[in-house]
Amino acid sequence: MSPRKFLSEVQPKWWVLLAIGVGSLMGSIDSGVVNIILPTVHRELGSSVATVEWVVTIYLLVVCGLLLTFGRLGDIRGHKRLYILGFAIFTLGSAACGLAWSVAALIVARGIQALGASILFASAPAILTANFPATQRGQALGLQAVMIYLGSLSAPMLGGWLTDHYSWRSVFYINIPVGLLASALCIKFIPADEHERHGESFDFAGAILFMAGLVSLMFGLNQGHNWGWTSPYTHGFLMGGLVLLVLFIALERRVSHPLLDLSLFRRTEFSMSVASAVLNYIPIYTILFLMPFYLIQGRGVSPGTAGRWLAIQPAIMAVASPISGILSDRIGTRRPSAFGMALLGTGLFLLSRLGPESPMPFVGLALGVSGLGTGIFIAPNNSALMGAAPANRQGMASGVLATSRYVGMILGIGIAGAIFTTFLTRGTSSALFEGIRTSFFVASIAGFLGCVTSSVRKDKDDDLERAR
Repeated sequence: MSPRKFLSEVQPKWWVLLAIGVGSLMGSIDSGVVNIILPTVHRELGSSVATVEWVVTIYLLVVCGLLLTFGRLGDIRGHKRLYILGFAIFTLGSAACGLAWSVAALIVARGIQALGASILFASAPAILTANFPATQRGQALGLQAVMIYLGSLSAPMLGGWLTDHYSWRSVFYINIPVGLLASALCIKFIPADEHERHGESFDFAGAILFMAGLVSLMFGLNQGHNWGWTSPYTHGFLMGGLVLLVLFIALERRVSHPLLDLSLFRRTEFSMSVASAVLNYIPIYTILFLMPFYLIQGRGVSPGTAGRWLAIQPAIMAVASPISGILSDRIGTRRPSAFGMALLGTGLFLLSRLGPESPMPFVGLALGVSGLGTGIFIAPNNSALMGAAPANRQGMASGVLATSRYVGMILGIGIAGAIFTTFLTRGTSSALFEGIRTSFFVASIAGFLGCVTSSVRKDKDDDLERAR
C-alpha cells in the first residue's frame, strides 16, 4: 500500500487525535522544561532568584485562572476555532520568550504563552470527546495522556540538551515550527463545531471572580513555604481567594448562563471524578517536589542520576495509560480508577518507608508502583468525568478537569512543602528524611481516599452509552 493511500484510509478521528496529541506534547514539555533553564536565565539576564522564579509562577497562575473561562467559551463559540487561536497565541508567546531581553520581558512573554496554553488544555478533552464514540473515549484520552507523559519525561533531557548545545532561548524557539505544524493539522482535520448555543451569553462577572479567587488562593499556597504559613501575606491571599470563590458560587446560582454549571456536581459520576482527579495529583506532585531532595541531598546522587530514577514513574505511566483506557471502554471506568488509586496510595506508602540507606531498587519499585497506579487511573477517570457532562457542557467539563490538575499540584506541593520545611527547622541530622517520610505518608492518605471516591462512582452513564 502506498503512503498516500494509507493516509487517505486513516479514519478522520485519528487525525484529530494526532492534532490534539501534538498540542498536549508541546504543552507538557513547555510546562516542565523551564525549570531546567532557570539557573542559566538567572546568570545570563542578571536578576535575583526570587524574580526569576516568576517565570514559572506567572505561567502557573495564568493557566490555572483561565482554564474554566476558555472551556466555557469553547462551548459557546466552538472548540476548533478557539483551539487554533490557542496555538497561535502559544507560538507567538514562545517567540517572545526567545527574544526576551530581560527577566521582566521573559515573565510577560511567559504570561502570553500561558494564555495560549490555557486554551489548549481547556479545549483538548472536549474535542476528543466530541470526535470519538463513547466506546473509544477511554482509549483516546489514554493516548492523549501518553503524549502528556512523554512530554513530562523528555522535558528535562530536552531542555538540558538544547541549553548545552545552543542556548536557553532555543527551548522556546523549538515551539514555533511545532506550533505551526499543529495548527495546520487542526485546521485540516478537526471538524467544525455544530453551534446550537448562539443564544447563550458569556458570564464575564463569573469569569473575573473565578480567576481572581483561584489565582489568589493558588498564589497563597504557592508562596506559603517562602513567606511562612503563619505570615499575614499567606493568610491574606488564602482568605481573599476563599471569599472571592464563595462570591463566585453565589453568583453562579443566580445567572441564567453560568461560567460553571453547578448542577454538574449533583451527578455523582462528575463530582466524584473531579474529587478523584484532585486526590490523584496531590501524590503525583508530592513525588515530583520531594524526590529530588531525597535523591540529591539525602542520598548524594548526581542530578543526572536522579533524573534517570525519576523517569521510571512517567515511563510506566505512558505504557499503562492507553491500556487502561482501552480496558475501561470495555469494563467501565469505576474499577480501573479505584484500582489505580489503590496502587498509587500503596506506592506513596512505600515511599514513606524510605531512609538514608534504603536500597535503590526499592526506590525504583516504589516509584514504579506509583507510576503504574497513576497510569491505570488517569484515562478511565477522565473518561468518566467527560462522559458525565452533556454535549453542551463538554468545554466546561474539560476546563474543570484541567483545573483539577493544577489545584492538586498546588495542594500537593503546598502540603508537602509545609510538612518538609517544618521538619527541617528542627535542625537534626535526620530531619530531611523524617520530613520526606511524613510528607509521603500524608500523600498516601490522599491516594487511598481517591480509591474511595472512585469506588462510590457508578458506571451508569458509560453503560448506557455503550448500549446505544
